Amino acid sequence: MVTDGHITEKDCPMLYTLSVAGGKWKWVILFIISEHKVIRYGELKGKLPSIAHKTLSQQLKELESCDIIHREQYNQVPPKVEYSLTARGKTLIPILRLMSQWGKENRDLGEI
Repeated sequence: MVTDGHITEKDCPMLYTLSVAGGKWKWVILFIISEHKVIRYGELKGKLPSIAHKTLSQQLKELESCDIIHREQYNQVPPKVEYSLTARGKTLIPILRLMSQWGKENRDLGEI
């Protein structure tokens, strides 16, 4: 629906996709999870050293709430949590691969 001349997520599939997986970290998080199939929080954090714990936790919660990743918690000491892609999350892999390929082909062409 267009409200006050503005396009909403219901009107634009691109806006919807970005609302689910947009932001600085979500695509990178998804790419790392896809490369490992199942990954523990500490391993994921280790691959993203510049991300704050709070930011990583928030991004993971948002991806889980959209059924993009699955969080498996094991009740043991110390606590163990693993992340994997859901069936819905796996549908984003072709997009991730295209984004990666575009980056390889274009990263040296200009400043960001």
